[in-house]
Parts: sequence; structure tokens; C-alpha cells
Amino acid sequence: MLTVVEIENAKPRTKPWKLHDERGLYLEVTPSGSRRWRFKYSFGGKEKRLSLGLYPDVPLKLARERRELLRQSVAAGIDPSATRKQAKLEQSEGVTDSFEIIAREWFDRFSSNWDSRYAGLVIRRLEAEAFPWLGSRKVSEIKPAELLAVLRRIENRGALETAHRVMQYAGKVFRYAVATSRADRDITADLRGALPPAKERHLATQTRPKEVAALLRAIEGYQGAFVTKCALRLSPLLFVRQGELRQAEWSEIDFENAEWRIPAACMKMRAPHIVPLSRQAIEVLRELHAMRRTGNYFFPGAAHIYRPMSSNTVNGALRRLGYTNEEMTAHGFRSMASTLLNEHGWNRDAIERQLAHADRDSIRATYNYAEYLPERRRMMQWWADYLDALRAGTPLTSIIEQPGQAHVPTMRLA
Repeated sequence: MLTVVEIENAKPRTKPWKLHDERGLYLEVTPSGSRRWRFKYSFGGKEKRLSLGLYPDVPLKLARERRELLRQSVAAGIDPSATRKQAKLEQSEGVTDSFEIIAREWFDRFSSNWDSRYAGLVIRRLEAEAFPWLGSRKVSEIKPAELLAVLRRIENRGALETAHRVMQYAGKVFRYAVATSRADRDITADLRGALPPAKERHLATQTRPKEVAALLRAIEGYQGAFVTKCALRLSPLLFVRQGELRQAEWSEIDFENAEWRIPAACMKMRAPHIVPLSRQAIEVLRELHAMRRTGNYFFPGAAHIYRPMSSNTVNGALRRLGYTNEEMTAHGFRSMASTLLNEHGWNRDAIERQLAHADRDSIRATYNYAEYLPERRRMMQWWADYLDALRAGTPLTSIIEQPGQAHVPTMRLA
């Protein structure tokens, strides 16, 4: 894998040369000194290349995210090169107000700030569900009934939640068209109530103390790979999103200050996040670090150490422990922590900040990532001690408060 240092030290030569990253991404250095990202892929048995922009305008992290979006398109049977050529052709012919042109323009403008997996999902849904029927239509001429017909097709195959998502994306496209003077109004406003509400999905979790205790003991007895067991042990202690956990890098850990500082680019809400590390979390991380191989990921993949482990690893481990999808999921550790911390009287705002839930004001979220940090440090250590007590079956009635500290809730086991 490339590093920023290697890119910065890349000097021009008499002929263009390449610095390879992985999965088809490489940096082409020209004799003039310019450095351009390119993506090499195969489609229909042919090798193709696409430009992803110039460095440093497109930093390494963003180049990798763009590569992943393109890989996802290829996996879905969509040739990104042909898609890009078609868009350029329409623009050259003066077609700049079709639904597809405006949707792709909206996507290109805003998706760089999104999680790459979410961005890939958005564009795939539009390409599969909306563009075939509305893509060539002038956005200002599309009627509510036309959009509703598209949504009904999705609903009729049982994908009601997808239908709601596509309408949501379409609304953003229409509002962008209004803002850029290519439409007069957002027609999705006329379709409110036209679709039945999607059923709310509750991800499986365990919140009763006895059940949590059983889960923790099962994790302690896990007989699979050491790296996977560490991911299982850290999941309840840190209760971050699984994407954040499996893509964690050692450079983000500050052992001295017992902190994991997650960069904004790795967070769902694109704001930096601090995870105070309890003594128990530090212990697991030190064990993991002692077994570290080449690479910077906490949890390298089994086949490729320069890639993080699969997104299904923790869920798969839970299944091997005997927990079904209806009983426990990797995401369920977040609900577990939220429920029990609230039940034990911790400050709800501190809990929400530790969960890195969305702040309505994105600027405030960016600058207040350390909000409630002293209380969160105490809370994370309390939580780790509480989990230890549950697992051991040892009632811990209270924690002795230190002078000047806010009240620490009483531990009670049920």
C-alpha cells in the first residue's frame, strides 16, 4: 500500500512512471512532475483505465474511496468508463438538464464527503432503479405520477425500504435542480404519503444483564482466530460502528493518553471522534499489537494483510458462538451499551457523543468531538468494569468517587 510519504517523495523521471497502491489504483508521475491517480480494471474481458484526479487535489484517502465506488459499479455490472463517456456526450450535445445528468452532477458534488460504502449504495440504487426510466427525461418535465410509477415497481417486488430511499435521493436531485435553475420545484413533495411507511428495523442485541453476561462468557471462550477474538472482545468495550472498528489503524492509537482518535474521513458523520480507552481495552490492544504483522490495521484480512478484515467477520463469529441474526449482531453492541448506560443513569448527552450520533449542526459536530470528554473517560472505564463484573458474576455495588468528580452511577447487577 502507498503512503503519503512515498507520494511526496516521488520525483519526476524522463518517462512517466507508476506508484502502485492496491486493487487497481496507482499514481502516475509524469516528466513534468504532475501526479495523476488512475484506476485499472477489467470489464467484458477488456482492460480499462480511468483518471481519478490529480494529487494533492485528490489525497490518498479520497482516491481510495473513489476506487472503491468504481469497483462496486463494476461488480454490479456497470462499466464506469462507458457511463462517464455517455455523460460527456450528453453534455457536449447541450443536454445538461436530464434527470441522470443532474443526478450524477449532484452525486459528484456531494459524495466525496460520504462514507464510500454509502456513496456506492446511493449511485447503484439510482442506476438500477431510476435511470432506466427517468434518466433521459428533462428533470423539469417529469411528473409526480411518473416518479410514483418508478417507486411502485420497487414496492411491488417487496423492497419498500428501497422505494423510500430512492424517493429520498430523487428529492435531493430535484432540489439540486431547483437550486441550479433547471427545475421549478421538488415534485417529491406531492408524493408524501403515497408509499406505505417502511417497517422499522431493529438490529438484534442483548440488553438484559444475565444475557449480556452469557454473551461475554461466550466471547471469552471463542476458539477461532486470535484477531477475530480481539475484535469480539473490543466490540462491547468500545461500541463503535463495525466499519470504524475493522478499519482502525495503529497510527490512530495513543497508548500514553489512552485514546483512540478516529479521523473524520473514517467516520459516518465525517467528524473526528475520540474513544477513551479503558484499562481493559488497552490490555486487548496491547495483546493485539504484540501479534502485529506488517501493515497498519488492527484487524488485517486473513488473505491480504494490507486490507482490513471482512465486514462479516464479527457477525460470522457470533454465528459460530451460536447467536442467530435475530439474537445478536455486531451492530447490536452499540444498542447494548446505549440501553444499559442510560439505565444506569449516565448523562444521555455524553452517551450520544460517545456513540458519535449525528449532530444537527455539522459544524458544531466537527468542533465539539471532545465534548463531555472527562465524563466520557469515567463512563468508558465504568462500562468496562461493569462488563467484567457481569462476565465474572461478581456483584459490584459501587465505584468510589474521586474528589472533584461528578457522581458515578451505582452498579447493580440484575
